[in-house]
Amino acid sequence: MFDKNKVFLGIAPIAWTNDDMPELGAENTFEQCVSEMALAGFTGSEVGNKYPKDIHVLKKALDLRGMSIASAWFSSFLTTQPFAETAEAFKRHRDFLYEMGAKVIVVAEQGHSIQGMMDTPVIDGKPYFTDEEWQLLARGLEDLGRLAAEKNMKVVYHHHMGTGVQTAAEIDRLMEMTDENLLFLLFDTGHLTFSGENPEDVLKKYSKRIKHVHLKDIRQDVLVRVKVEKMSFLQAVKAGVFTVPGAGMIEFQPLFEILDEEKYEGWFVVEAEQDPALANPLEYAIKARQYIKEKTGL
Repeated sequence: MFDKNKVFLGIAPIAWTNDDMPELGAENTFEQCVSEMALAGFTGSEVGNKYPKDIHVLKKALDLRGMSIASAWFSSFLTTQPFAETAEAFKRHRDFLYEMGAKVIVVAEQGHSIQGMMDTPVIDGKPYFTDEEWQLLARGLEDLGRLAAEKNMKVVYHHHMGTGVQTAAEIDRLMEMTDENLLFLLFDTGHLTFSGENPEDVLKKYSKRIKHVHLKDIRQDVLVRVKVEKMSFLQAVKAGVFTVPGAGMIEFQPLFEILDEEKYEGWFVVEAEQDPALANPLEYAIKARQYIKEKTGL
């Protein structure tokens, strides 16, 4: 199905150690994390808080395990802070990823975000941008795209629950307001499904602009509870709303077929944050790897 020289498989460390809730997986070390990723059959990773900041130390640890860095999350505050503050932090982030060999930079706008608030309902408390904030976001992201291009890299925007770019309509607005050569899209199956959208529709619409993919599944019974009990995003994660591909409600086969038809090139990153005490990270990484091989041949 996919060309193994053009499509690569990674997994995010958030299943081992959660950056937003450090108590989840506090006992799991960086070395255990990347060793188990490799053991499960993955060749790439995004960057977690426990990863060494020293490029040489990190490279050596990854090289020993046949691993590389796919990308890393960057929080922008384009709607709430002066652009210069985000730009300076972005350049440091960009340069680190460049040295690690990454080609894309994951950006998510955190102005007004509620994703990190433990007691704010993720569905009912969702923020919305004003017209002025949309302009700040669009122009700011294009400028970040120009900074990325200086290193021959791309900005991929991460639509995310609890933020101002969450729904299909909001993705549409962002894509329409920005230059397709400066801003690209990260396609996240789990966040679209969580938000009540059909991932297949978004994928078909923006296949040419999608340069990074997060594969995560949704437990339907937990999603129902999240809505009924008005859980926050973090509470939903703790309750197990996310899981690995093949263990939830999402039908991945049509998505893989569209990506294959559109000759997608880049990373598939399994990103399924769960409580590692309840969902053993190695066990679920192996499940995900087997499912992806079964569906794609990769």
